[in-house]
This record gives sequence, C-alpha cells and structure tokens, in this order.
Amino acid sequence: MPRFSYSARAGSGSAETGTLEAPARRDVVRQLQARGLQVLRVEEEGGAPARTAAAAPADLLSDAGDALPAAPDPARFTARLRLPFLEALSELVHSGMSAGEAVRLLALRLQEPRLRALSAALWARLGEGRTLSAALAEHPHVFDRQTVNLVAAGEATGNLREVLARLIQHFTQQRELRSQFLATLAYPAFICCLGFGVVLFLLFFLMPRLQTLLDSLGGRLPFATRLLVGGSHFLLVYGPFLGVGLALAIAALWRWRRTPEGQRQYDAWLLRVPVVKDFVVCAAVLNFTHTLAVLLENGVTAAEALRLTERAVGNLAVQASLHEVTDRVIEGSSLSAALARTGLMPALFLDRLAVGEQTGNLAPSLRQIAGTAQRELTRRLQLTTRLISGTVLFLTFSFVAFLAYAIVTALFQVSASIRL
Repeated sequence: MPRFSYSARAGSGSAETGTLEAPARRDVVRQLQARGLQVLRVEEEGGAPARTAAAAPADLLSDAGDALPAAPDPARFTARLRLPFLEALSELVHSGMSAGEAVRLLALRLQEPRLRALSAALWARLGEGRTLSAALAEHPHVFDRQTVNLVAAGEATGNLREVLARLIQHFTQQRELRSQFLATLAYPAFICCLGFGVVLFLLFFLMPRLQTLLDSLGGRLPFATRLLVGGSHFLLVYGPFLGVGLALAIAALWRWRRTPEGQRQYDAWLLRVPVVKDFVVCAAVLNFTHTLAVLLENGVTAAEALRLTERAVGNLAVQASLHEVTDRVIEGSSLSAALARTGLMPALFLDRLAVGEQTGNLAPSLRQIAGTAQRELTRRLQLTTRLISGTVLFLTFSFVAFLAYAIVTALFQVSASIRL
C-alpha cells in the first residue's frame, strides 16, 4: 500500500507532519480532515507531489454521489457574492469543518446558482494545491485584495474563524451603510420626480388649453400670463432638443469621468464643492478608519495595512493624500501626525488617534473614530435630504401659485376688457 507524507495544521494553529498508508491521496485527505486538521500538503513517497486540502475533488464528489456544476463563467461573479459566500463559509468553519471541506460542501449544497458555481471554482483551485487565499485571489471581481490578505493571515496564524467573523462584520456594516444612504435619498428623489412631473403636466397639458381659451376671448394678457405662455411655448418647441443635448452632455461627462485623468480631475473637483466636500471627506474617513482597524486586528503589518486601506478609498484625490500618509509612516512619522498634514481629519479625531498610538490601542481608537464618523455622516445625510425635500416642495408650490396667479389675473383682465 502506498505511503504518503503530509503536513497539516491543527485548529490551535500548531503544525503537524507525518506519514500515512492509504490506497489513494484522497483517502489521506479524508483521514486528516476527520481528525480536524487543515491539510497543507500530501505527497506520495517516491511519487509525484499530491494535492492539498481539496485533493482530487472530482473523485471525492463522485464517491459522495454528487457532481460539481458545469464550469462557471468568471464574468458571472460579482462583488455581491462576497458577503453571502463568506457567511456560508464561516458557518461551516465555526462548526469545526476545515476550510477546504467547507468549500467542497458549499459547491454541492448551495441552492443559489452563482454562489454554488463560485464555490465550485474555488474548490477546483483548492484541488490543484492552492490555499484558500490563493483561490480567492483568482476572483478579484469578488474578493478584493484586503479580503485575500486577511484570509492568508488567518491561514498562517490558524485564526481563520476570527478573520472570517471580522470580515463578515466589516462587509455587513458597509452594506448597512449603503442601504441607509439609499433609503435616505429615496424620499427626496420621490419629491423631485413628483415636482418635476407636476411642472411638466402644467406646462405641456394645461397651458396649451389655457392659451387656446385666452386667445378665443381676445384682449391683452398680463405680463405674468404672457411669461408663462411664452415659457410653455418655448419648452414645447425646443424642449426635445434641450433634452437630447442634456443627455449627450451627461453621456460625454460620464465617459470622460471613466478615463484615469477625468476621474482624477472630477474627484479633485468634488473636494472643492462646499457641501459635497463634507460628504466625501466624512465617507473617506469612515472607510479608512474602519478598514484599517479590521486589517490591524487581524495581524496585517501597519505598512501593508495602510497600503491596502488607501486603495479602499474611492476618491482618487483623497487616495493620493493617504498615499503620502503611508509614505510618512514608513519613514518613521506617527499616523496621527501624518494625517494632520492632510487636513482630512478633525482635530478631535487626531487626538483620539494619538492617544491610541501612545497606549498601543490603535485599532480600538480607529473603531471609535469610525463610529463617530458614521454617526456624523448619517446626520449630514438626514439634514441634506430634509433640505432637498423642502426646497423641491417650495419650488413646486411656488410654481403652482405663480400659475394660478397668471391664470386668475388673465381671466379678470380679459373679462374686464369684454365688459368695456
């Protein structure tokens, strides 16, 4: 019977090596996984190197009476699959199953087609001898570099359970923040659409009929009515051309912004707009502090954590400032002093950060700052949405009042001229 040498990692993080006799490599993998070990290497003595934790996936699946789904198209995988996959994987890993066996089971049992296909793709890479982090890295549209590095750190230290839990918490908070942002904007968007619809109805449906009525009565119309009728006529004639021109301008701006230079200029311009700047900076501070805290808590070095965090910030102008912060920290400056030179963080945040650096509690300090930034961002969003809603309602009611005034004054003036 062939003899296989192996190396594996126990749940406590300690490494274990040895030899086993088994009919095939997959039997060695099964024996080791049954003992609660994470298989790192299985090699037949005097033979070719074997595969790791998920060795011979097709054979294992056929033995179980199941089959993997058809080869998936990587283009089907998006970042929306990341959190559901990590949640499903974490549940199995926390139950005591190894990461490789958990991925294999997900590839068999998940009902959602894309999640199951993603698990099958990862399982296939595990069967080729890749680690879980290396398999995740092959799907950058789903798993960003931060996630891959954290999973790699968890595999190296044996703390994969804790890493998965923190990643899930991080992405869940990001999802909740996005949902809160969209929910906050829903009401003002509805008010804007409603007001715009009322204006269009009055201009394009009511005004032509009113103009026909006034023309039939004769007489000179007051200035407000002439202004309203002229504006309606202008929009009826030139409105479609203006709409097409506006759509083309927006499309050109959108294409320009997708270019590297256009995105840099656009992001820099956002930081010069008074109200928008506060939102951009507050969101960047929240993303920066929360992501950096997650990375530091999971054992990523400060320099690498800063490099990863700066890429997580969407605004390129802020990203350039954070890149300078990383360079200064690598040169020996403190994080609080480097951030103070950018002007991105308020003084109170910098004081908290400095205290955290001095006491060795940098990650908790970053989490406190992230919590404060999230509350501040929520407050600004609510205030802005109330302001937008109130402004749209005021403008709509003002236009309706002006329309009523123009109609009533026209009717009075025409009726007076008829009596005379």
